[in-house]
Amino acid sequence: MRPLEGLTVIAIEQAVAAPFATCRLADAGARVIKIERPEGDFARGYDDVARGQSSYFVWLNRGKESRVLDLASPEGKSALADLLAGADVLVQNLKRGALGRLGFPPERLARDYPRLISCAISGYGEDGPMADRKAYDLLIQSETGLCSITGGPEEPARVGISIVDIATGATAHAAILEALIQRGITGKGTQIAISMFDVMADWLTVPLMNHEGGKGPKRIGMRHPSIAPYGVFTSRDGQQILISVQSDREWRKLAELFLEAPELGRDPRLATNLARVANRDLTDAMLSAAFASTDAAAAIDLLIRADIAFANVNDMAGLSRHPHLRRIRVETEAGPVSYPAPAAQFAGQDRHYGPVPALPNSHKRPT
Repeated sequence: MRPLEGLTVIAIEQAVAAPFATCRLADAGARVIKIERPEGDFARGYDDVARGQSSYFVWLNRGKESRVLDLASPEGKSALADLLAGADVLVQNLKRGALGRLGFPPERLARDYPRLISCAISGYGEDGPMADRKAYDLLIQSETGLCSITGGPEEPARVGISIVDIATGATAHAAILEALIQRGITGKGTQIAISMFDVMADWLTVPLMNHEGGKGPKRIGMRHPSIAPYGVFTSRDGQQILISVQSDREWRKLAELFLEAPELGRDPRLATNLARVANRDLTDAMLSAAFASTDAAAAIDLLIRADIAFANVNDMAGLSRHPHLRRIRVETEAGPVSYPAPAAQFAGQDRHYGPVPALPNSHKRPT
């Protein structure tokens, strides 16, 4: 038995953040009823790479049931009221106040469904000067300053995945589980509000504190702003290897075994992380020269002997064939799709992942 079996979740959701949260609830056994407009969740049309279907939708909607409702109609509102009467959790990412305007304000939810846990996901929250502004992933990356610390020195960049949406969905999932535990103790539901801006601002605490401490972070590509050496170096045969030295003890081992210069471990310009960051050009130049004179296989052997963390600089082709990649196989209306498995593994459980729902009354998409 999966941990959330017996729970019912109503999901009035589109795109990524809310579907991410409810997908995890479905994985854990909850019955997730996804409310879609007649035209469907617009994420169904984001791309067509998963057997003619959207990769986003196939990834984030496994194990759910789809139900089409026009919530602006009396019939749709009545159907939603009936669904909420038997629900444990409501997740929605409508515009601020939209659910209230449809006849389901927070006061009614608390009064009519006292055990219900409701989670509202929005761009900027329920109040504040920007609460009514539209918000999407890249907009929040830009507004919070995430783009300013992403990329190389020349220009800011978008993080290459929908990091804000995913972080918000993961935050919502954790908050809902907390509320379920609380309800198990008190018997009462609660109302949760999560904004994408707040989530990303929280995640940006360290660069913000560096800025406010007088050390504003700079864009330095695939190097770490606070740790050195922590970056990419190219071997003699052209392989790129990312290394990370996390302590002064590791630096001394690297100097002895890889650089073959143990005295550098005690050199005051390099002996501490603060010194190596201040003298990053010197640190990186020494390592670049050492890598450039060593083939990748020999370099990796030396790094392993020195117990230094390292990684290959991969692309999506590398991930696709990676020996460490775990996959799941999910059924869709166009046939099975394989993609990465959720990270959490539970001892003694062979978890099953439900199919991706077709849009009711829609024509089957071509394979």
